[in-house]
Amino acid sequence: MHPINRSSTRLALRELNIEDVNAVFAIYGSPEATEHLSFEPRSRDQVGQIVARSIASASETPRTEYALAVIERETAELIGFGRLALDPHQQRGATMGFALRPEAWGVGYGVEMVRLLLRVGFDDLCLHRIWGARSPWNVASAKTMAAVGMVEEGTIREHVLKDGRWRDSVVHAILDREWRAGTAA
Repeated sequence: MHPINRSSTRLALRELNIEDVNAVFAIYGSPEATEHLSFEPRSRDQVGQIVARSIASASETPRTEYALAVIERETAELIGFGRLALDPHQQRGATMGFALRPEAWGVGYGVEMVRLLLRVGFDDLCLHRIWGARSPWNVASAKTMAAVGMVEEGTIREHVLKDGRWRDSVVHAILDREWRAGTAA
């Protein structure tokens, strides 16, 4: 399915393009924005490669990765990055990741962004289960995932090697029936 275009009151999801490298770098190159992510801040060249790979994966058949720009509709600025990756080990399942520029934190964009990603996953891709993992110290991410109906399922011990230390990850997931029940309410 290409291209993805989804919008809400304040945000829109769209496919990445090569002009997005600097805006994605403002997220993936930021020590603050990547503090709780599974990787160290990226260089601009690394971000350029990520964006190029994401653009290429958008036209693959079958498509297994949906790396999307999160746009603030009022300003048309890229303020975030969302990703759904089909899980080859789970039928109709995907992992989800998301990040926002620090300047966009604290105003509810995280919840709005994750809802858009879940709409793509459940409404467009007909997935059964979407899950994401977060740092145990990322309270904002925990609140965001809980707000959209995701259930905390447990901890993957020593899952991520970051800064030379192993870190646990806390898993949250939502099933299609839970999503539909939550959106109907």
